[in-house]
Amino acid sequence: MQFIDYYKVLGISKNASEEAIKKAYRKLARKYHPDLNPNDKDAEKKFKEINEANEVLSHPENRKKYDEYGKDWKHAEEFEKAQQSRRSYQQSNRQQHSRNFSEHDFSDFFESMFGSAGRSYQHSHTRYRGEDYNAELRLNLMDVYTTHKRTLTINNKSIRITIPAGVENEQTIKIRGHGGPGTGAGPNGDLYITFIIENNSPFKRDKSDLYLDKEIDIYTAILGGDITIATLNGKVKLKVKPETQNGTKVKLKGKGFPAYKKEGVFGDLYITYTVKIPKNLSEKQKALYRELSKM
Repeated sequence: MQFIDYYKVLGISKNASEEAIKKAYRKLARKYHPDLNPNDKDAEKKFKEINEANEVLSHPENRKKYDEYGKDWKHAEEFEKAQQSRRSYQQSNRQQHSRNFSEHDFSDFFESMFGSAGRSYQHSHTRYRGEDYNAELRLNLMDVYTTHKRTLTINNKSIRITIPAGVENEQTIKIRGHGGPGTGAGPNGDLYITFIIENNSPFKRDKSDLYLDKEIDIYTAILGGDITIATLNGKVKLKVKPETQNGTKVKLKGKGFPAYKKEGVFGDLYITYTVKIPKNLSEKQKALYRELSKM
């Protein structure tokens, strides 16, 4: 197996922080994503390497094993067990036969102890779990307003997934068993999908609650009146109370965003009124305001 320097793949140093790893991965994953580089084999290969590097380096335990064992990091536990077994075996034989055994490379342990039959036994009885895959899925805010299905292509394999309503920006979900294939009858790895939600709406989102600034004219603010608000699921008519002050907040219950994995549950919509001050007044209008100010 060829050694791949995952730090070099992500363009980071060996003492990079978790945040630096995350940032580097996202930048490169966007650049080499298959959707942005159709029919580009080099970009596809690079994208796979980036995902592999992130899978290893973004998990502290995997990173520690990789730093110590390099390309054999997945077999770290087997190596350590083999080393411990060898030490126990050597200690036992020293006590019984007063002789020492020479040190061997971890990967040759079974052969050094039991010959080629031992190596055959090791390979036929060792089950390795497949590697986990990481992917990003970019969606608009309205794409996650309702639960829907979508087909993704991961490593040339089509996967049909259900995207639950209410998924949040940068939220990661796990699709069990859709990662790399296991070896020696080992289980498949898992697929981790991170959602990047682009909000191109006038609303600000905080989990399942939405916030909207609504401008009203000075006459409606003073005298009151009706206004129409366009929510994500239709228009709503509101009554503005007379003498409404700038910055007044009102709540529309249940008119926010769907709560994640809580069917039929919606957050609230909070509206903040901004009173618009008229411009380019005529002399007559100014005179009327002066009149009012004296009253």
